[in-house]
Parts: sequence; structure tokens; C-alpha cells
Amino acid sequence: MMKRLSLGISAALMAVLFSGCTMMKMGTTFMGFDSETQEAYAKMMGVIGETGDPAQAMMLEFAVDPDLAEEELIESINSVALEYNMMVVGEKNMFNLADAKPEEVKHARVIELCSLSIAKKMLNHSRYYGGFMPCRIMLVEYGNGERYLITMDMTLALYGGTDKKPINEDLFKDMLRVKEAMEKIPERAAKGDF
Repeated sequence: MMKRLSLGISAALMAVLFSGCTMMKMGTTFMGFDSETQEAYAKMMGVIGETGDPAQAMMLEFAVDPDLAEEELIESINSVALEYNMMVVGEKNMFNLADAKPEEVKHARVIELCSLSIAKKMLNHSRYYGGFMPCRIMLVEYGNGERYLITMDMTLALYGGTDKKPINEDLFKDMLRVKEAMEKIPERAAKGDF
């Protein structure tokens, strides 16, 4: 009995020790990031800590004007996208659910946008940026009629790394323009801005 208790305590101490080492390693890595990177990760972790939802921590959300018809909303996205040299390259309804409860998603529609010239540069820097492409805006409508436009927050795509693989200045400026576009397009379209 005493031997089992002793083994249990040893195992618990080892777990705490290794967990501490992991946290120390993460902290050391974090402190090596530049200030924008630290701020981006801290913001993301703050949202996760508050909501428990890692997906929410990586997205931006814009409430849609209730008086705006869906086709007007899509037209607005197309119009505003052109101002930012982005093209709508795809669009599809994911689903419609006629009998959705007020808190359930009733309708979801995806709009895909791209700046091909910048996309090529991003892929040449890292093929893994392909996972972000094309940029997406999702329209989500609940059974109670509330609608939102949701898009990825590109902050970590720009500031999420270290100096091990820096983004060259020209590409970084291009990526900042895409980030601005993917914030402004849904923000303005949600209000019906043309």
C-alpha cells in the first residue's frame, strides 16, 4: 500500500515537473517573438480564456444590418472587394434549414475572395499559406434572424512567426493590404456599403 502511494506521488510530481518544463519552454519561445507577435498570441489566448472557443479567437465577426437583403449583401461584398483589388472567385450555399430553432444556424453561405498576384507570392514564401486561401467570408444566419459575416483574422498569418523565416518587406506590405481588405470588406458589406 505504501509502495503504491509512493509511486503515485512520484508520478504526480513528474507530471508537474514535465508540465512546468513545457510551460517554461513555451514562455522562453514566446519571449523571443517580436512585440506584434506577442500581442497577437496574447489577444488570441485572452479570447480562448474568456470564451473557451479557439475558433472564435481566430476570427472576426460583423453583425449584418437586419434591413439588408441577402442578395444586396452579396452585391456589396462584390462591390467593396473590387475597391481592394480582390476578386470573388467562388460562392456557395452550405445549407438551409427551414425549421431551425432561434439559437441554431438556419443558413450558411460561403464567399471566397482572392488577389491572385499576392497569393502567388505568399505561396512562394510558404506553401502552407495555401491553407488560408482563398480568403473566405461566411454568412451565418440564425433561426431568430440574426446574421453575421465571419472571416479569419489574418494577424497571426503576418505576426505569428519568428525571425527564423522573415517575410520580405514587399510581400509583407501586400499581405497587410489583404488583411485590411478582409477586415473592411465584411465590415462595410454588413452595413450595405457599396
